[in-house]
Amino acid sequence: MKKIIIGSRGSDLALWQANFVKDELEKLGHAVEIKVISTQGDRIQHLSFDKMEGKGFFTKELESELLNKSIDLAVHSHKDLETTSPPGLTITAVSYREDPSELLLIRNDSVDNDEVFGIKKNPVIGTSSARRKSQLITFRDDFEIKDLRGNVPTRINKLREGQYDAIVLAMAGVKRLDLDLSDLTITTLDPKMFIPAPAQGVLGYQIREDDTVLAEILQALNDEVVQSRIEIERSVLRNLDGGCQLPLGVYCDEEETVHVAFAQEWEDGAEFSTFSAINNEGIVEEILNHIQSK
Repeated sequence: MKKIIIGSRGSDLALWQANFVKDELEKLGHAVEIKVISTQGDRIQHLSFDKMEGKGFFTKELESELLNKSIDLAVHSHKDLETTSPPGLTITAVSYREDPSELLLIRNDSVDNDEVFGIKKNPVIGTSSARRKSQLITFRDDFEIKDLRGNVPTRINKLREGQYDAIVLAMAGVKRLDLDLSDLTITTLDPKMFIPAPAQGVLGYQIREDDTVLAEILQALNDEVVQSRIEIERSVLRNLDGGCQLPLGVYCDEEETVHVAFAQEWEDGAEFSTFSAINNEGIVEEILNHIQSK
C-alpha cells in the first residue's frame, strides 16, 4: 500500500482528529501524511452559518481534493457532513463516540446557581447553531442569543474577553484539545435533556468509492455499534432534508433510546420527545411521522 494522504482543515481540532487517525493507521503499519486544506467555513468568519450559502461549509473543499485524488482520506467531524456523500465518495468507517454532551462555559461573574443552568438573569449566550438556540430559549426565555464563530480556542477567548456571559460548545472538541478552562465555570448539559446534533462526538472517514484497498484497511478502525446508532440519527436528518442548520437534535443513547428535539424555526423553541430503538426497524419512520404530525 502506498502512503495514505489524509486531508484536514487547519484548525487545532481538525488536526487533532487527523493525527488521531494517522496514529491509528500507523499502528497498523501504514505510512501516512497529513495535507492541510482551507475551507469556506474557515475563511468566512463574519457570517453566522444560516447566512452562508449552501451546506457543507467545512467539507466541500476536502471532498473536491478527494475526487481529484490529491488526498486519499478526509477526516470529518461527522456532524458537519451533509447527509449524502457526493457521487464517487463514501463514509466507509466511523470512530468511537466521544461524550456527545454540550458544555455551557460561563464567566465566573455571570454565575447564579439559583437560576436554570447556573447563569444570571438576562445573560448574553454565544452560539451560531439553530439547534442550540431553539433548545436554549425553551429552557429560559430571558436569554439573549448572539452569534459566535471561530474555532474552539477563538470562541473561548471571546467569552474571556467579556463579549458573552456564556457560550455553548461540544464537549468532544474541548476534551480532545485538553484545554485549560480553570478560569471558567462549566455546566455539562445532559445529552438526554439538551439534545446534541446527529453524530456529535463521532469522526467520519470519507474516501473514494472505488478505493477498495483503503476501505478494507479502514474497517479495522470502524466502530460498528456507533455506526448503527448514528445511522438512526443521520437518517432522521436526511429525511427532513436538513443540513447542520436545521433546529434538530437527535441522540441514540447506549440503552437504544432515541432523544429528539425539533423546531420549525429556532425562535419557536424546541419540542422534545423520546422513542425506543430496541427491535424497532421502523424507528426512523416513527420519529419522522411524529415530527411531521406537529
